[in-house]
Amino acid sequence: VQLQASGGGLVQPGGSLTLSCAASGSIFMINFMGWYRQAPGKQRELVAEIARGGEKNYADSVKGRFTISSDNLKSTAYLQMNNLKPEDTAVYYCNALEFGVSYWGQGTLVTVSS
Repeated sequence: VQLQASGGGLVQPGGSLTLSCAASGSIFMINFMGWYRQAPGKQRELVAEIARGGEKNYADSVKGRFTISSDNLKSTAYLQMNNLKPEDTAVYYCNALEFGVSYWGQGTLVTVSS
């Protein structure tokens, strides 16, 4: 499974960005897709994840601001990020779980700054 993430960039506080993660390769049964982030000097943390059945889970820090969705036909997950804050600045990583194996995409940098 290969994951291609896109959509990062520079945005002002209060702004919005949408990240995309496209899965390709030997896709048979991806059970979860999600987004993690890692800020400088901090550990990687879960931002949001979505199960194949549609169940969603969010970090408390992003609830009400971020929305994760997926298009199973395209094996693509999206992260709509609204009302971005400087503390959201991080490298965002796409993750997929298939048959108990975790796959990672390359990171995409999100910078929230005025």
